[in-house]
Amino acid sequence: MVPDHDDGGDSLELRLNGLYAALEATSELPIDREANRWLGEAEAVARDAAMNDLETTVARERVREVDRLLSEVGEVDSERARERVAEAKRLCGEILEG
Repeated sequence: MVPDHDDGGDSLELRLNGLYAALEATSELPIDREANRWLGEAEAVARDAAMNDLETTVARERVREVDRLLSEVGEVDSERARERVAEAKRLCGEILEG
C-alpha cells in the first residue's frame, strides 16, 4: 500500500498521479508513431502504479519501468509533448530518489 508520504516532500501518491497525468496528456498530441508507442506503454505502467493499491516498493518498480520506457522515446516534434515527457522524467527521478 502506497503511504501518504515517502521520505519527504509531496506524497508518493501525488507524484504517481502526476506522473500518470503527464503521460496521459500526451495521448492526444501529434506525436510520431514510434514515440507514441513508447509513451503509450509508459502511460499504461504509470496508470497501474497510480490507480492500484500497491506496496511502495512495487510502485517504485513500476516507476523504474516507466523511466526505462521514457528513455526510448527519443525526440518528439510537439513542444507540449516534450514538456509533458520532461515533467514525467522529472517525477520519475523524484519518486526513485525518495
